[in-house]
Amino acid sequence: MITADTSTWVAFLDGTSGDDVVLLRKMLQDHQLAILPVVLTELLSDPSLPPSVSASLLDLPLIEIETGFWQRAGAIRAKVLAKRRRARLADSLIAQLCLDAGLSLITRDRDFRSFAEVSSLQLLLYP
Repeated sequence: MITADTSTWVAFLDGTSGDDVVLLRKMLQDHQLAILPVVLTELLSDPSLPPSVSASLLDLPLIEIETGFWQRAGAIRAKVLAKRRRARLADSLIAQLCLDAGLSLITRDRDFRSFAEVSSLQLLLYP
């Protein structure tokens, strides 16, 4: 199983090309893609998202939040902030969900590099 950040999902849904989009499409076809609650929330927040796309997103396996998640998410964010790096709250939650579930993250967002530097987060980072 693998997951994707909102940046890759938005590119995929917009029809933008890229290696991350190709990988996302392949993982969807192979039923090897799970979605994170934070990413799902961000995607469903788009008022122009077609109902059929919303329904498809809701059909994906959803990663559950585990006991102690909020403490671990705060701790990883603190580590990134201590290095004087950008650590948006949503990114912190996404990084910790990936760590808890043992999922690699497909993303275009270079801010995740800071989380990978302070943890074992596995990134598939595409420009």
